[in-house]
Amino acid sequence: MTMFKSMAFAGSLAALSTLSFGWSISGSVNSGSGRALAGVTISSFNYAGLEAKSAEDGTFTITNAEASLHNAFVKTAKVQYNYNVITISGVKAQTITVSVMDALGKVAYSKTQHNVNGSLSIDLNKTSARGAKFLRINADGNRNTYQIGKTVTLMKEGDPLPVLQFALEGYQTTTYQAKAEIETGVKITMQRGSNINPVSSSSQKAESSSSAKVESSSSEEASSSSKAEEIIINCAGKTYQAGDHKMSVNVDGKNRTFIMHVPSAYKGDKPVPLVVDYHPIGGSGQGQLSGTTYKSQTDPEGVISLYPDGTGGKSMMGAGWNVGPCCSNDDDVKFSREMIKAVEEKVCIDTKRVYATGFSMGGGMSNHVACYMSDIYAAVAPAAMDLNKTNSATCNPVRPISIIMFRGTNDNVCRYQGGDSGFNDGLNFLGAEGNFKFWAEKNGCTGSPSKNSDGCDEYSNCKDGTKVVLCTKQGGGHEQGNGKVGWPFLKSFTMP
Repeated sequence: MTMFKSMAFAGSLAALSTLSFGWSISGSVNSGSGRALAGVTISSFNYAGLEAKSAEDGTFTITNAEASLHNAFVKTAKVQYNYNVITISGVKAQTITVSVMDALGKVAYSKTQHNVNGSLSIDLNKTSARGAKFLRINADGNRNTYQIGKTVTLMKEGDPLPVLQFALEGYQTTTYQAKAEIETGVKITMQRGSNINPVSSSSQKAESSSSAKVESSSSEEASSSSKAEEIIINCAGKTYQAGDHKMSVNVDGKNRTFIMHVPSAYKGDKPVPLVVDYHPIGGSGQGQLSGTTYKSQTDPEGVISLYPDGTGGKSMMGAGWNVGPCCSNDDDVKFSREMIKAVEEKVCIDTKRVYATGFSMGGGMSNHVACYMSDIYAAVAPAAMDLNKTNSATCNPVRPISIIMFRGTNDNVCRYQGGDSGFNDGLNFLGAEGNFKFWAEKNGCTGSPSKNSDGCDEYSNCKDGTKVVLCTKQGGGHEQGNGKVGWPFLKSFTMP
C-alpha cells in the first residue's frame, strides 16, 4: 500500500473513446494536371492484407474493420479514484472484472462481479495492491485500461495509424501517412514517371564510378580503409523529409511497426549515428518518442532515432519485449535487426555508430540486446531495469560492449537491490550493483570502479577499450535515463 498512500488524490473521468484504435480515410486521387485517376491500387505498409482501388471518379474510402466497434461501456461509465477507493458508476454488465497492475502489467489485485447494474466500489486499502500503476476494467469483453498517476487517464489501445501507398502504372508511387483516426477529403496527387528507386540508381552509379577508378590505376586498389568505407556508406539519394515517419517490417509473418524520427539537422550528405529507443511495457514507440531524454541531445547533431513498438503475449498490458520469462512471445532481437537493416536502406547511417537505449522494460530490452546484438550496437544505455536471471544465464555477447546504466535507489518497480519482482512472473532481477558487476565480468574489466566526472561508478580498464558505468540517483524512482550524460557516453564508442 506504500505507493497508493503516496497518491492521495481524487480523479474522475467520463470515458469517451472507442474500444480499439480503428480508423477511416476517404478522399480522391488525381494527376498533377488535376485529372481524376481510376484504378489506383491502395495498400498499407503497416496493415497486412489491406488493399483497395480508386473508383472511376478517383475517389476512395478505406475503413479499418474495428473503427465502428464502439464500446458502450466507455461511453456511459465513469471511473473515480478517491483516497485508494475505486468507484465505477454507470455500469450495466453481466460480468465485470477490475484488475490493478504494476508498471510491468502484472496483476496485484483482481475482483470479478456478476450482474452489476449501477455502480461498484473496491477499497484498495483492504488489499495488498503494491506498486499499482494501471487499472484495467473488463465489462462483458469490453476492456479498458487506465493509468494511475496525478490523474486517472484512459489509455488508448490498439494499432497505429496507417501509412498508405498509392500505385498506378505510368505514375510515381505516392505514400500518405494518416494524421487522425477519421479523415475525409484527403487529396492525393500522383506525378507521371516510372518508379525507379533513386537510391538504387545512385548506388549503381557509385559502383560503376568506383570500378572505373580501380581499372585505371592500380594505386587505387591500395587505398586506405577509410576511403573504402566512404564507398560502402554512400549517401547518394538518401535525403529524407524531417519528421516522425511510421514504418514497418515483416518478421516471421507479422508486421512489426516503428517510428523513424528524422531531425531537421539531418541533411543526408554524410553518415550519421542511429539510436534505437525501446519503450516500457504498456507503452508504445510514440510514447517513448515523447518521453525520452535523448532526442533533445541527438536532434541538433542530425542523429536518426527509432522508436519500435513491442507486442503482447505474456502480459495483460501487452506491448512488451521478449527478454526472458516476460513479456512477449515474439523474436524482438530479430525484429530489431530487420528494423535497423530497413532504415539503413532509407537514410545514411554510420553502421559503426548504432546505439540502444530504453526505459523500464525498454531498459531491460537494451540490456538484452547488449547480450545478443553486440555485433550491431556499439554501446547501450539502459534505464530503470536490469537483466534478470533467465536472460543473464544465456547472455553471450560476441564482443565486449560498453554500457552505461541509470538506476534510482527508490525504484519501486525494479528494485535497486534486485530480487524477485513480487508478482509471480518469473522476473528475478540482478539488481543495479549486480548488473554492474555482471557486465564488468563480461567485458573483462579489471581493478575496482572509480567515480567519473559525472559522479557515476565506472570500470574503465576493460577489454578493447570498453567501459562499464553505473549512474545511481540517490532517492531516484522509476524514471527515464539522463540523456545529457548518456548520449556523450554512447557516441564516444564505435564498433571495432
